[in-house]
Amino acid sequence: MTSSPRQFPEPEFLVEPYLSGTRVDSFLSRHLRNYSAWRLSRMVSEGLVKIEDQPAECSNRVFRGQRVRIRLIEPPDQLLAAEPISFRIVYEDPWIVVVDKPAGIIAHPVGDFLDGTLANGLQYHLDRQTELPGLLRPGIVHRLDRMTSGLLVTVKEHLSHRLLSLDFQQGKLSKSYLALVEGQVNFETRLIELPIGRRPGGNSVLMSAAGDALQRKPARTRVTLVEQMADRALVECSLFTGRNHQIRVHLAHLGHPVLGDEYYGPKGTIRKSPRFEGEEPGETRHALHAAKLGFLHPVLREWMEFRCAPPEDFYSCPISMTDPA
Repeated sequence: MTSSPRQFPEPEFLVEPYLSGTRVDSFLSRHLRNYSAWRLSRMVSEGLVKIEDQPAECSNRVFRGQRVRIRLIEPPDQLLAAEPISFRIVYEDPWIVVVDKPAGIIAHPVGDFLDGTLANGLQYHLDRQTELPGLLRPGIVHRLDRMTSGLLVTVKEHLSHRLLSLDFQQGKLSKSYLALVEGQVNFETRLIELPIGRRPGGNSVLMSAAGDALQRKPARTRVTLVEQMADRALVECSLFTGRNHQIRVHLAHLGHPVLGDEYYGPKGTIRKSPRFEGEEPGETRHALHAAKLGFLHPVLREWMEFRCAPPEDFYSCPISMTDPA
């Protein structure tokens, strides 16, 4: 008895206009982002790649409209660890996935956070849509702080990643957050225009709106009072720029820190300093939630807008009792 030959996936790709003229191995590395360029070059050299049904060599270039097919006899070598992490999918199509990120999950592996990230959970989700793990790789276009919950758009493939990144760089998006802040807010709406830079001192990863901040960049946030309570207020914050920790820094500078914020205290004070580069807040969330997100669909070029309410733990954030460092 003879066993039947093993079947390997043979995905086929159509060359996009902006990749016309690139080498075939470079072209494939855009589509198969979990494979290193070295591994793809080796498969081209072994005769496993065809351009318009003709065997390809590494020196061959591809041009608009051509069909490129590869026989994937090797597994991906840059594969994110796929983990069944819980998060809610708000919207999904062949190009993008919009998720409601829970507080406590970092967007992608970085520093001491190499697993348990949103990207690991998305890889697990995408692997269930393909015949071989790693044919799709999640792309994180923008980020939320680890302890911030809410809407995040991610992409499935390289073209959506490129187009959505370009749109975001050009400001073709809208984002607003809900925040619970300390104290009595004495305005209905205020536009905060304070440049933000790195807080001076050592290798601090904290940001500052003070005049001595390093590498300051313009930052604009519109804050609107939604509801005033006894010792706290619910505000909506609309972003016109996307600086690191922008909302938390601007609100704290006004004297209204976000409830539960471990680091940023009133009027630019710092409640504690990170112990190491890239440290994120502990296990208690802060009361910041990405509630609205609007953007142009990267492929369909239609405006899309999503909203999601804060989770229950948002409203239970305590007023910080941490003394400034």
